[in-house]
This record gives sequence, structure tokens and C-alpha cells, in this order.
Amino acid sequence: MKGKICGTGAYVPANRMDNDQIAAFVDTNDEWIKERTGVWARHIASGSETTVSMACMAGRRALEDAGITAAEIDLLIVSTTSSNLILPCTACEVQKELGAEHATCFDLSAACTGFLLAYSTALAYLNCGVYHTALLIGSECLSNLMDWRDRGTCILFGDGAGAVVLRGTEGEMALPAAHSEGAKGDALVCKSRHDWSNLHDESGAQAMQDKEHRIGMDGQAVFRFALKRVPEVIAEVLEKNHLHKEDITFYILHQANRRIVEAVAKRLEEPIEKFPMNMQEYGNTSSASIPILLDELNRSGTLHRGDKLVMAGFGAGLTWGAAVVEW
Repeated sequence: MKGKICGTGAYVPANRMDNDQIAAFVDTNDEWIKERTGVWARHIASGSETTVSMACMAGRRALEDAGITAAEIDLLIVSTTSSNLILPCTACEVQKELGAEHATCFDLSAACTGFLLAYSTALAYLNCGVYHTALLIGSECLSNLMDWRDRGTCILFGDGAGAVVLRGTEGEMALPAAHSEGAKGDALVCKSRHDWSNLHDESGAQAMQDKEHRIGMDGQAVFRFALKRVPEVIAEVLEKNHLHKEDITFYILHQANRRIVEAVAKRLEEPIEKFPMNMQEYGNTSSASIPILLDELNRSGTLHRGDKLVMAGFGAGLTWGAAVVEW
């Protein structure tokens, strides 16, 4: 039994923040950000938008694209590190809103590798026949975890959600690959997922944000890690599935930084045209980035039946992995 993606969906907030707006409150500029990251803008949740609400919107659109009802879903996994809720889990809230009453629901926390690991987890369940139809969602409201004075991180991240419907079909499952290296986890950390932005001191002024409770990153360490591990795991997953680079139509990488994607393409000796990117518009949306990009490619008609894709994620943990998808 193998998993087949039969529907995609995405949601990003309408509130768009470009680089000039970032430069209004942190020492940077549009040219500096574009040159180092490839990011032009990011979308930031506002009003009633939350990790849960964005996940529901993306999930609903994926179900519509697949042409199935929520009642047909028997496994619902949400990958997130930035939920507005601790209990109940985001997946159960999505179940409630969508009416996926027959689904087993749980959250998975693996940051930027999260969607890839959620996909691999669902594949394993489908392959052994425990479940048959899965809804997988990556949803992040990272703006709540930003230190908006730190130009090394606040320029990178954005909010949004992406989703896929995965159904079990006859055939041999493509084997994924994944790894972790907790000893190097200090390269990307966040000690709290609560939004402290409304805390005030006794005088009524907004309290100083505690950097320990915001995303902190050693950018150079993360770059070196990604540049080494991502080409390795792509080569590994190709070998596991007896495939060659020439068999792959597109590489769908986590949208962290344009320089990383370009460097991976160079290491693999593959043309950059096989590495679609959208971080210029959305920034790094962590576990939402791969499914948001998949949805864009799907709805634009870029993907065709039989295309072979490699999805690859990498991020905090440190964690990284890859999976082969036949469209």
C-alpha cells in the first residue's frame, strides 16, 4: 500500500508585511534582506487569525480539492510548534471545526521538518492498513514567537498553513528517510510558545521581551547544517527507492532561505529550475512551507500525473528528512 496525494490546500493571512515595513522598526533595509535571504515579504496573522483557524482554512481547501468530505478522514495530523492552544491539541480543534468525526487526531512538533515527518508517519499508518485517508496540515503563527528587535530572525519568518489529503492506494510505498541530531539543537531554539506581546510592567508600558522565550538562531550554524545534510538525505532517499536525479521533476525544499536552496541545487548538480521557491512572498513558514508550495504548484497546473517529486525538510532539533512523491 502506498500513499497518494489527492488534494492540497493553503491559507496565508491577508496582512502582508514587506521589507520596508520591517525596516521601520529594526536596523535593516530591503536590499540587505533580499540579498541574504531572498525574502521580499511575509504574511502576519491579525485579528482573529490563529494557528488553529489557519489550519482549518487550509484543511477545508484540501478536502475541497480532493473532492471528499471531512467524514471520510480517519487520520488527522497537524504539524506545528506555534499553536495558540496547548490543550486540546490543534488537530482536535481542526477535527471539531471541519466535522472530521471519524478521525484519530494528534499534533506533531518537529519545527521546519514537521510536515515531512507528519507525511512519513501517515505513510507508515496507511501502508499497514491502520488508516486509509489522512489529512496532514502544517500550520504556524510564528509572529507570536518573534523578537521583533532581532534582525537576524524577524526578517525571516511568516505565518500560514498548508494541507494535503493522502489516501492509501495499491502499490509499493516509497521509503522516506529522516534523521535527528539533538546534540546540536542549540543552533535554533525557543523556550516558550506563548505570546508575551501583551505583557505590561507596573507602569503600564509594554514589558521588555525575554529573548529566551523567543526564537533564537545561529544562522551560520543552520546554514552549514542544511548545506551538508539536505543533499545527503536527498541522495539517501533516491538510493532507497532506486531512483536517479534524472527521474525527479521537482525538489520541494523547506523554504528557509534562497541561498540554502541554491547551494543545495549546486551540491546536487541539478538545475535551479527544478527547485521551485516562494519564500520571496511568504518568508519561512516552518512546517507550513512545503504544503503551501505544493498547493501553489498544484493549483497553477505545474504538476502533472506521474511527476516524481522529492520533498525535503530541515530545521530545529536538529532534524532533517526527505520523501519521494509520485504525483
